[in-house]
Amino acid sequence: MNRYIAILRGINVSGAKIIKMEELRRTFQKQGFENVTTYIQSGNVVFSTAETATSQLALKIAESIKTDFGFDVPVIVLSAEELKTIITNNPLNNGTNDTAFLHVTFLAENPAAFNFSDIETKKQGDEEIIIFGKVVYLYCPHGYGKTKLTNTFLESKLKVTATTRNWKTVNELLRMANH
Repeated sequence: MNRYIAILRGINVSGAKIIKMEELRRTFQKQGFENVTTYIQSGNVVFSTAETATSQLALKIAESIKTDFGFDVPVIVLSAEELKTIITNNPLNNGTNDTAFLHVTFLAENPAAFNFSDIETKKQGDEEIIIFGKVVYLYCPHGYGKTKLTNTFLESKLKVTATTRNWKTVNELLRMANH
């Protein structure tokens, strides 16, 4: 069995697309996934399956959520190994940046051509952004709530589905996947 992390975008935010975690776990279990656990209310699910195609898993999960809850939810699925590599390779986790202000934006696919200069113009103060494959590393020392490098902004510039998690959550998801 392989361990995976499903990251759902936009559930339980501002009273919209409400899904109780117990019901979400049942939806995953109905698909035959095992060892299903959730982390906080924002749509982070760790599970096991013999399947290996993460894009197919994401599609299957999104379809199950649509069937069970009646709304569309973008889903990104990563293997535990992929998440470990993302964490290990974070160039902004350099020993000088406060990890409380690190974030990772996960992209559903590699973005096609984009203008990085257009994205950089939104940086404020000493914010940092690095785009590497299907990952955007962010350092927002004034808080993610104040940055203009938001999930919505990045989706519009990169033309891909994205969802952002703070560094603590990213590390906790890997810890959960390894147990």
